[in-house]
Amino acid sequence: MRQHPRTPPIRHLLVDAGLWVVLAAATAYGFREATAPSPVVDLALPLLVLAVAVPLSRSRPETAVLLVNGLCALGLADSLTPAHAQVVSLAALSCLLGVRVAAARGPLLTLAACVAVDVVVCAVLRVQPVWWFYALSVLPAALVVPWLAGRHWRGRRELVREGWRLARSLEERQHLVAERARLTERADIAADMHDSLGHVLSLVALRAGALELSPDLTDRDRADLAELRATVADAVEQLRETVAVLHDPREPESEPNSGTEPGPGTGSGAAADAAAGVGGLPVKDTVEDLLGRAVASGVPVRWERRGTVPELSPLVERGMYRVVQEALTNAVKHAPGGAVRVTIAHEADRTRVTVDNAAPPADAGRRPGPAEGAGRRGLTGLRERMHVLGGSLWTGPHGAGFRVSAVLPHHTPARLGTRPPAAAGSGSDRGLSATPESTERLAAVRRTARRRSVVAFAAPLTAAAFFVPAAAHLAWQLTTGVLPPSRFEQLEPGRPRAALADRLPDRSFPYPPDHVRSAPRPPTATHCAFYRSGRDLFGQVDFYRLCWSDDLLVSKDTLAADPR
Repeated sequence: MRQHPRTPPIRHLLVDAGLWVVLAAATAYGFREATAPSPVVDLALPLLVLAVAVPLSRSRPETAVLLVNGLCALGLADSLTPAHAQVVSLAALSCLLGVRVAAARGPLLTLAACVAVDVVVCAVLRVQPVWWFYALSVLPAALVVPWLAGRHWRGRRELVREGWRLARSLEERQHLVAERARLTERADIAADMHDSLGHVLSLVALRAGALELSPDLTDRDRADLAELRATVADAVEQLRETVAVLHDPREPESEPNSGTEPGPGTGSGAAADAAAGVGGLPVKDTVEDLLGRAVASGVPVRWERRGTVPELSPLVERGMYRVVQEALTNAVKHAPGGAVRVTIAHEADRTRVTVDNAAPPADAGRRPGPAEGAGRRGLTGLRERMHVLGGSLWTGPHGAGFRVSAVLPHHTPARLGTRPPAAAGSGSDRGLSATPESTERLAAVRRTARRRSVVAFAAPLTAAAFFVPAAAHLAWQLTTGVLPPSRFEQLEPGRPRAALADRLPDRSFPYPPDHVRSAPRPPTATHCAFYRSGRDLFGQVDFYRLCWSDDLLVSKDTLAADPR
């Protein structure tokens, strides 16, 4: 299928047309002010080149600059003046080159090629010093200064664009933070439901099952108890489904760890729950009360406390309560009838809570532990809670049964954590790192802008180290070897040099044109000195010739700068 070239946007066409009109007006003004203009060379040709170069500057700005510089080089062939109206067009397209090209190497090579072309034209045409000064000062300035201005403009636009992009990114991140806070609140509700209602319902089901074995019950009573137990079991299953729905779906469901490293948690919800302290449980409820209810419900629990009971932080007490509660709930669910042993050991600066449950008597070969699905969320939330409190949790098989072991400090750290160390370096938490991502990106953009600026300024300065001294020396010679017309009129042939010394410049002009230097001179003259009649740096002026016989002025002449 044939592809048609893409049509430029109408806005680009209007901008290019407006720029061409402005540059065409400058060309027409220069044509009108010229001394002897050529309609073809000085008007038609520049307008045609500009009509090509202006739209070309969008796709190939280097080529556009070379085309307009060719017009300036053509203007150096003018015998009256090197000044050319196309220097305005050259400056405009050089500025666009800096705006539209991010790299520096290509544009610098283009600018160097333009200067080289101008110098070669001056050398081939053997132009006068004024032309050399124009080619070494005005044209390079028209190339380099606008290009640097364009690069500066481009750099500022990139910084502004990056700033707005970062603002949009931060706004999106705020929305994500709000959404995460909402999901975290759902996870907190799920944790409370799991820890409180799940445990109570499990004990109710266990108590109903124990009552079914009572010999005093009638068959109808046993049927009612069986229905009650089935209803409680359905309620437990519905509670699991509700917890699964409320839980943050973006949080991974991790396998219970077999080591001491904490696994992924539920984010900031555990920290908020720890700060709340109770999580939906009675404030005065203790581990002893919890174990007493379990024993009353028929759970075979034995427990012991070792060491002197220290003064514990309320948060640590709630953490111990949660560990025992979760372990008992899992034992009742997954190993009913199995013996449970709870050990609380108080050490110098920490407390260790260990809960071991054996395999159920009816299935001694089974290794009890958390089942698939929602049951693992309790251990996941418990692991996060331990991390928040500055402790650790270990869960895994132990002998024929299962062990839950937690180590808690007697006092919580000054600042509660919000995420386990294993997940702290993940890509999703870059916003919590020491250096915000927006700062890093903005610093990278600034470093790039500074590097481009250094390259952009270093190359022209290097070139200026060569061209500026030469142009300055040439300008000094053009302005110091000048004999004003009023003083020239006061010079009288036949008078000695000493009498005329106060009217003569300190030095003569060393680079007169060939036709001026070769003009016939008086036969009695031993040497002649040439002076410029004005200080104009960009236009031709007549020359004065003083011929001397030793130290006696024998003649003075005015020679036209234009040999025609």
